[in-house]
Amino acid sequence: MTTDDASLDDDEAGLAPPAEPVDVARRLEAILLVVDEPQSLVALATAVAAPVPAVRQAIEGLVADYDGETGGPRRGFELREVGGGWRLYVREENDDLVSEFVNSQAPSRLSQAALETLAVIAYKQPVSRSQVASIRAVNVDSVVRTLVARGLITEAFTDSETGAINYKTTDALLTHLGINSLDELPHISPLLDDGADGFDSEVLR
Repeated sequence: MTTDDASLDDDEAGLAPPAEPVDVARRLEAILLVVDEPQSLVALATAVAAPVPAVRQAIEGLVADYDGETGGPRRGFELREVGGGWRLYVREENDDLVSEFVNSQAPSRLSQAALETLAVIAYKQPVSRSQVASIRAVNVDSVVRTLVARGLITEAFTDSETGAINYKTTDALLTHLGINSLDELPHISPLLDDGADGFDSEVLR
């Protein structure tokens, strides 16, 4: 069988040709720009429709590119492996810069959604984004990003099995609330479920 015959057979079978390495890298960048949790190589391979070895090679290329090892400038962000998954992060030296910018753009008062999300994290910490979303029964990705940028919550640790980032409140929250510790908060934790049955926001008002 000739190469042309093999290609024809693939087309007739409905099989898409394998993506070029550059295309894999571009697809990965698009996915990595929108994910909020570290993604495994298998998950990324599924998302970009490419073999795991090709994704691994593309990841290594992106890491080198962002680190300035391929002749270009070192980027202000990095592609880092955390808890068995990959995600884009602002480089540590730029954390203060980004926080200052976000705070300058953000309104001085938090939205009701942000307040409710913050309350759940305060009472259930350390807690993952998906657990908070389950408790509130809504997507909380953008709200969590806002709270992190405002310095009210921070990453506590990354679950070694799931790769999920768990969050906790910061001392800045205590300062804003005018309290010395979380022990001074009203004791309503038993009223918050584990996320299985939704969340009644009236409890926190």
